Amino acid sequence: MTILVTGATGNVGRNVVEQLVNRGADVRVLVRDPSKANFPAGVEVAQGDLLDVDALRSAFSGVSTLFLLNGVVADEYTQALVALAVAREVGIERIVYLSVIHSDVYVNVPHFAGKFGVERMIEQMGLNATILRPAYFMDNDITIKDVITGYGIYPMPIGSKGLAMIDARDVGEIAAIELIRREQSSTPLPLNCINLVGPDTLTGADAAAIWTDVLGRPIAYPGDDTAGFEQNLRQFMPSWMALDMRLMAERFLTDGMVPETGDVDRLTTLLGRPLRSYRDYAAQIAA
Repeated sequence: MTILVTGATGNVGRNVVEQLVNRGADVRVLVRDPSKANFPAGVEVAQGDLLDVDALRSAFSGVSTLFLLNGVVADEYTQALVALAVAREVGIERIVYLSVIHSDVYVNVPHFAGKFGVERMIEQMGLNATILRPAYFMDNDITIKDVITGYGIYPMPIGSKGLAMIDARDVGEIAAIELIRREQSSTPLPLNCINLVGPDTLTGADAAAIWTDVLGRPIAYPGDDTAGFEQNLRQFMPSWMALDMRLMAERFLTDGMVPETGDVDRLTTLLGRPLRSYRDYAAQIAA
């Protein structure tokens, strides 16, 4: 049978596809523009988007397991609910959904609240799914590398509570492991939730200190200016998204993204190796 991956052209999705292919799975991806798709040999490409019900019905035909990843877009919540409704209609009983850690805490942050609503649908409709709840992606920081190296500051307002940053490659591999586990089970497996966290819980000052060591020169953490953060983001993203990111940053300051007891050990056992560290990621992108 076939595993279908949505969001396959993004950072996490590509890692999921690669890990599934490496494990010998039959993989289909849903993409808007097949001409821009560049996947390993053997990956089947279906055209469509998550609001096109006819395209979803076609893409989901013959699919046994679904990986549902929705980007942060204005209609993310509707996309997810439509995709799950069609999956249920066509009889897909094996699902892995990419949510976010503390979706039930960051209730005023639009894309967190949307993912929490999707989790409620999965639970209330009795769907057989794994809900993956990743913390902050280390990979977000590729977008600020030039600021760090050029201006000597770590500009993300992540505060002093700490974020358990995780590498998207680890997210992709864990997702693939869960997809294969569900795919190979003789019967649909019950609902479970997994927090996806990195090995270290880092503050803004911690991140700046790591960059100081990696670059061999002082990198400062200027503080928690979420209003300035929003204004900077508005230069290259829609105002609604910039506000969403500001509200998320404000919850970084008040709540952090702190793992639960046992999260790191659980993931280390699942992967059979240590989780990738932020220090190693910083060194990699600095190089």
